[in-house]
Amino acid sequence: MHILQPKQTKLKLKDIQELTQKLNISISQLPKIRADDPSLPEGCQRGNIIKIERKGAEEATTYFRVIA
Repeated sequence: MHILQPKQTKLKLKDIQELTQKLNISISQLPKIRADDPSLPEGCQRGNIIKIERKGAEEATTYFRVIA
């Protein structure tokens, strides 16, 4: 992983359920990321949810993507 690349982690099933309940959405409503994206962590498959943490000047921002 490059130093400028944001931290990406694959969510566990429990975390996915908490996320969808908290945001009141379904998995299909999440933005997509391509399965062949080179920045994805090892062992990711289609349908997995990825948590992306980007560090800004003042605070970190968290994004979620589903692998399509």
